[in-house]
Amino acid sequence: MSETRDVLFELGTEELPPKSLLTLSRALTQGVSDGLKRAGVSFKSITPYATPRRLAVVIEAVRVAQPDQDIERRGPALNAAFAADGSPSKALEGFLRSANATRDQLITLETDKGAWVALRQRMNGVATAELLPGILEQALQALPIAKRMRWGAGTAEFVRPVHWVVLLMGEAVVPADILGIAADRLTRGHRFHGVGSISLKSPGDYARSLLDQGVVMADFNERQVKITALAEEAAASVGGVAVIDPELLDEVTALVEWPVAILGSFESRFLALPAEVLITTMQANQKYFPVRGVAGELLPYFITFSNIDSTRIETVREGNERVVRPRLSDAEFFWNQDRKRTLLSRVEDLGQVTFQKNLGSVLEKTARVVALARAMAEDLGQDGALVARAARLAKADLLTTMVGEFPELQGIMGRYYALAEGERREVAEAIEEQYLPKVSGGHLPLSPLGQILALADKIDTLTGIFSAGLIPTGDKDPYALRRAALGVIRLSIESGIDLPLRPLLSSALSSLTHDFDHKKTLDLVETFILERLRGYCLDQGARPDEFEAVLAVRPSSLPDFMKRVDAVKAFRHLPEAESLAAANKRIRNLLKRNESQDVAASVDAGGLVEAPERELLAAAREARQSIDAFLKVANYEEALRSLASLKAPVDVFFDGVMVMAEDPLVRQNRLGLLAMIEGLFLDIADISRLQD
Repeated sequence: MSETRDVLFELGTEELPPKSLLTLSRALTQGVSDGLKRAGVSFKSITPYATPRRLAVVIEAVRVAQPDQDIERRGPALNAAFAADGSPSKALEGFLRSANATRDQLITLETDKGAWVALRQRMNGVATAELLPGILEQALQALPIAKRMRWGAGTAEFVRPVHWVVLLMGEAVVPADILGIAADRLTRGHRFHGVGSISLKSPGDYARSLLDQGVVMADFNERQVKITALAEEAAASVGGVAVIDPELLDEVTALVEWPVAILGSFESRFLALPAEVLITTMQANQKYFPVRGVAGELLPYFITFSNIDSTRIETVREGNERVVRPRLSDAEFFWNQDRKRTLLSRVEDLGQVTFQKNLGSVLEKTARVVALARAMAEDLGQDGALVARAARLAKADLLTTMVGEFPELQGIMGRYYALAEGERREVAEAIEEQYLPKVSGGHLPLSPLGQILALADKIDTLTGIFSAGLIPTGDKDPYALRRAALGVIRLSIESGIDLPLRPLLSSALSSLTHDFDHKKTLDLVETFILERLRGYCLDQGARPDEFEAVLAVRPSSLPDFMKRVDAVKAFRHLPEAESLAAANKRIRNLLKRNESQDVAASVDAGGLVEAPERELLAAAREARQSIDAFLKVANYEEALRSLASLKAPVDVFFDGVMVMAEDPLVRQNRLGLLAMIEGLFLDIADISRLQD
């Protein structure tokens, strides 16, 4: 068994950006892991550590050197390796020098392209300690840092100035210069509570030494668990439950090395504000965790975390309460001021807000969405006037002071203002739900009006931005069109909005007034959505060939598309599926080869002379009667199950009938019969695309 050692690498810095800490830690861990693997150095596990002042990894059971390797080096061709007198040619002499080898070590390598001289040599593995500095430098250079900085007189660059580096392999310091700092075994503890420099004997001492001597919880996950427990404990002390947003939890964990919970309070009068306003103020501005009662109501408390275990905790609490009070007072002022004007009175002012230069103002977008949403609602049997009212008011809260201060509250504040103005609840709910889903996999609108408005808004954005030529490329998608397309897919399928996709997109494009190619843009938008649909279907468990089988017949609506995919998934598990898919491929190939004969799916029964072809025609007609009823109710699974009965007559037909008969009328009749069979399946999906 090869010898191993544990390895510790720690980079000590000034306070790292809290929103980036977890990303940097994960990227460093992955970079070091990949670097070791590329170098052929095995290890058992790698554990990340991250605090505001450090990024570190402990790698367990790292092999002390690369394994020795037998390598084969090919030299010049045999006929060019020696002169006429048998002496080495200049090419061979150069090859031997480069390999530090002698002539007696040469072998002949026979290949299909000729004979070559070659060497087989044993290459000793490089010590891991020699490889580590380069692996670490490469991992650090690859970190996702938008803007690097320099410090002091050196040339090193990092996201924050680096003050110390620890690099141990076993109990030995690995000689290295990382970002201008010589590696050592000295780490540093908490800026205020620690004992100063801490000498680490071995990697296994790292986390415990920092905890005991440095008053630092180095493990990000352990620190996060501790913060959650402390927050819950503080909330429970006032009969409440801590509101712990995952992103805020990550950020708070990245701000402290030794978390200390502090429970603060604010005046009860602020509870008259919408709960979302208070929560956003506390979370976004102050990094506080709000507190709810057991019934879900917001309580006049908050939980903050200090990085210092102060002996004057009351002073710290009072300071936080003093800071949050003006923030809440501002929010109260915004709420009162905004309600002095109605949403409807703000709509015309949206004409002063540009949506996109080719597409005009937000008011013009509003008018397009009103028309599209009304038409969709009427097609779906909903109240078109009510949807139009919601669509008209939908963007008005963008002009309120509250949304100007807290953009993440758009839609939410629209709902509150609409209710305060006496708008119908359905209208108010739709105003909030228009932005759903906000993230991949996020909640969908629950109300029919909200579903329609959300879909209309996303379709208008997609078609409008595409018509302006701003198609997403690579990772650039400033208008979040990929998210909008996925929203269209999920709203249509999961909310059951069964409307033909292409006519819907065409209608949206028709409302645009600038110059663009309608047909080209329509094709681009439809293809863009279908590309996202592929990923959606695969996430739902479909296979690529199942998606392709349905895509080939271009169903009119997205819910219909998904029903067909589900039917094909079920069909392929039938015992007849493989044979019928193969038969359909054969049919497709025969029909393609005879496209010039203009084959029609019609058959002269009197022209069928063989029993197998007459039996297949009878089976096809029976199948047509059987599946028509299923197709009317879009029960594609049962329709395909019915078509499975064609397996036996199709097999008998191909076994006993020569399709390409010499008599052109007989041949045409048989091709027509095959076209009829293919047409039965193409009413659902092209199963010839299914792979074995």
